[in-house]
Amino acid sequence: MSDATSPSQEPPEAPASPPGPGGGTDTARAYRRPRRAAAITAAVLFAAVAVIIALTTPWTPLPGHVPGGRVRPDPAPDFTPAEIHRAAAFDHALNWPAYARLFTVLAVVLVLGFTPLGARLLGLLTARTRRWPLRVLIGALAFTSLTWALSMPFAAWGESILRDYGLSTQSWPSWLVDQVKSLAVTWVTYTLGLLLLVGLIRRFPRYWWTGAAAGACALVIAGSFAYPVMIEPVFNTFHSLPAGQLRTDLLDMARRDGVPVSDVLVADASRRTTSLNAYVSGFGSTRRIVVYDTLLTSMSTPRIESIVAHELGHAKSGDVLHGTLIGALGAAGGLCLLYLLLTSPRLLRRAGLTAPAARRPDKDEAARDPSARNRGAADPRALALVLALIAVATQLEAPVQNLVSRHVEARADAHALNLTRDPATFATMQHELSVRNISTLTPDVLETQLWSDHPTGPERIAMARDWARMHHVPEPPPLVRH
Repeated sequence: MSDATSPSQEPPEAPASPPGPGGGTDTARAYRRPRRAAAITAAVLFAAVAVIIALTTPWTPLPGHVPGGRVRPDPAPDFTPAEIHRAAAFDHALNWPAYARLFTVLAVVLVLGFTPLGARLLGLLTARTRRWPLRVLIGALAFTSLTWALSMPFAAWGESILRDYGLSTQSWPSWLVDQVKSLAVTWVTYTLGLLLLVGLIRRFPRYWWTGAAAGACALVIAGSFAYPVMIEPVFNTFHSLPAGQLRTDLLDMARRDGVPVSDVLVADASRRTTSLNAYVSGFGSTRRIVVYDTLLTSMSTPRIESIVAHELGHAKSGDVLHGTLIGALGAAGGLCLLYLLLTSPRLLRRAGLTAPAARRPDKDEAARDPSARNRGAADPRALALVLALIAVATQLEAPVQNLVSRHVEARADAHALNLTRDPATFATMQHELSVRNISTLTPDVLETQLWSDHPTGPERIAMARDWARMHHVPEPPPLVRH
């Protein structure tokens, strides 16, 4: 719905220049209806996301009665004291740079966004630039580069810990190249999104949230389809797994599972890490099984098949498409909420910005007052506030996202057990993954909320024993002899 009305369409009492930061009767009246519509739309979208999550999340990934009761996850029967100690030490060491990075970057972003400092900084950087697209470009590059630079010392700290524990195989120059690639992807993503957002705000001052919500939906969906073919090759080189028994077995298993797969690819992960992994990537004709080269040199064929069976479970359940739908609806709701926040005079004053105009000024008015077109979120200086709000939203959604992800991963584990019907191999595979990747065996509550998107190794091994009891097959014995 366009509200790009000409000055002649405004009521006679509308002032030539909209009120300042404190707002005014006409401006408040002009934004009352779109704010109400945006609030209702946000509430409907978030309610839809909540209902979808509540109804579709596999809260009980392995349903049914377990004879003798469910097995309690416990690392002691399956991990040696040395393995448990090493995992705890690694987790403790890695938490320091992870938490320091999170809180430092978040604190700086919030200070710049919720105080006039961010607007002043962007004003200085763009003082000699009149064209708004160039100002947005400069602002996006400046702030993403700033957060990248702030995070780099902590990222290097974390990388040194990975090296100490033998998980990283990269040279420092190679590691730095990967960090720069990641920054370049961030530049492109944020610059494109912010240019589209500010363009909509300037063209439709009161109803930009409608186009922004639709655009956010489209970008999330497009990004999900583009990632496997555009982003993954930036960081890894892939080649087809040569013809042989393993390739035949994996393709046969996918065919038996009813999951169309076009190829089995090998990723050159060994140039970066010693960790083990595999995944199913892409959609339709681009769907392929991807295995790390480290996996091929470290695990037996039955264990590799057990890992791939888990990944096929994601494809079978449409987890990526399901997550994309939830993400698209959530992003649309977030843009509606962003509109409400960016039209709040109090928040804008706190960020050193002026209230949004009730209409687009004509050329004569813009010539008299260059700031007339740059009020509220239309001002490129508001990018600091926009990025701060995005950072807050990201942190608030993380615990919910991780909670859902853990249950989805557990459902894929159950799928792997149903497909291979080999709980003993599944249990030994999970043990080896946990040991090789030095996975956290007993994360604390904060860790679980912020980072844990997979069940722990002991939880997955306990599921294998539950599955065995339910299907009356031999239960995997303890993997450690005491």
